[in-house]
Amino acid sequence: MEKNLEFDNLALTIQATGCRPIEGGYIASAPRLTVRLPAAPVRYLYAGWQSWSLTTWLETARPLRPMRPYSAHPIHTDPAYSRETRPHGSWYGAVEFPDGGILFVGALGLESHVMLDGRSLTGWYETGKDPDWFIAAGDEEKIFARYAGLLGERFGRGRATQPERVWCSWYSLYTEINEDRLNKILGDLADLPFDVFQIDDGWQRGIGDWEPNRKFPSGMDGMAARIQATGRKAGLWLAPLLAVPSSGIYRQRRDWLLHDEKGRLVPAGVNWGEPLFALDTTHPAVLEWLDALMKKVRLWGYDYIKLDFLYAGALPGKHYADIPREAAYRNGLAVIREALGDAYFLTCGAPILPSLGLCDALRVGPDVAGFFASPRDDLLLADFSLPGVRNALRTTMHRLWLQPLLHPDPDVVYFRSILNNLTAEQASLLQDMAEICNFKATSDIPAWLTPSEMEALRRYLSDRPPVRQTGRTSFQIGERQVDFSSCAALPSHPGAFTRLQGELLGWLADFPVSKNENL
Repeated sequence: MEKNLEFDNLALTIQATGCRPIEGGYIASAPRLTVRLPAAPVRYLYAGWQSWSLTTWLETARPLRPMRPYSAHPIHTDPAYSRETRPHGSWYGAVEFPDGGILFVGALGLESHVMLDGRSLTGWYETGKDPDWFIAAGDEEKIFARYAGLLGERFGRGRATQPERVWCSWYSLYTEINEDRLNKILGDLADLPFDVFQIDDGWQRGIGDWEPNRKFPSGMDGMAARIQATGRKAGLWLAPLLAVPSSGIYRQRRDWLLHDEKGRLVPAGVNWGEPLFALDTTHPAVLEWLDALMKKVRLWGYDYIKLDFLYAGALPGKHYADIPREAAYRNGLAVIREALGDAYFLTCGAPILPSLGLCDALRVGPDVAGFFASPRDDLLLADFSLPGVRNALRTTMHRLWLQPLLHPDPDVVYFRSILNNLTAEQASLLQDMAEICNFKATSDIPAWLTPSEMEALRRYLSDRPPVRQTGRTSFQIGERQVDFSSCAALPSHPGAFTRLQGELLGWLADFPVSKNENL
């Protein structure tokens, strides 16, 4: 049925089964909500599905092209909507009118999507149920603050009150870590005020086989004990919702993996030189295995846990239990949270709304890198979820509204000049975003730092300047004004020849995967 909504300087007509006013807006009930717009919007707020997925305001005249290669869709975006070219987003969306006015529509439940279709803003739930939507207009910052409050009431908030200062191994060593190398770095950190020493990818036998490999002869419990002896928390990275064909789970427990309606394995992307597959987080045996794995990691001595590639638990497929896909993910995450006890829990590559209330921190943008942007990724692949400082800052900046619910993780910062192509200004923007998020991490190895770089790192870890947002892309940090507008927009669409090159590159990248997708 049609209902009329009144805001300051804005009148709307919606189609919903029910509607009631609340502080800051309205709650409408509808499995499919339609909001008729009084004018054609000039910008749309794309809301990405998981940590790395693009989130930003874009002009409606500049629609997104589907990213390439198609085999990367499950790992970078919601594959259910990855080929949609109309402005759209997961759970929420917003439009900006020519006069600068903002209209917002946000779901208060899971498995929901919002799309701009001409002069209508439409939201729907995949389950077809009759849940709620928050509709608001006016000041953008106030709208998102109210939306965060409503989501906190529905899903909860993270438990940790203070984010940690973290040294992690990834952006200096990647998978080339071993026990001796990490012990040397641990000693070289000396009295630098890190709260956590986190071991990243490279310690495990394989993806799905979460036992230490031969590079860690003392075991992961031995490493944890040495970290704790320095007065720091021991941190560990895992990707527990994935399995690859070389893993024991894949070979011995194929029934644990997510299948589609035709009984084929659901692809979860490609990494580590292998196709990825997802564990079914509704399968009782999978839940028992996840519980045991998390408890084992805690017994090893790790009380800072980073779980990565978690989108796998929410991919579309036929689950063991007949529940919606994001509810299935949340089902598995709840088991993990309970098994981790009071450990600090960081989620990465994670669907945003389904993670709320079950984690302490959430990666809110793509991975950073020692470069600002990549023409290959931007122009040929049209993939703005790939690593790079501009991609990371762009999406992180548009997810800062999550701060009342959890600690937003903007990824690491760089102080080193070795293996770093960032200009001083670009590195400073990265450091400023970490100040805004109040989440500080680096992978810089002390031996790589000059005395002045070491002193800058120490000062950065110790300082806590006041932060205040002054505009959509601007902030005051202490006495300084910082503007991230240079990172917000996307590059212009490439010409025909560049698009053709991108199609060829995407086809070549997809080709070897097509032979493996039904392993």
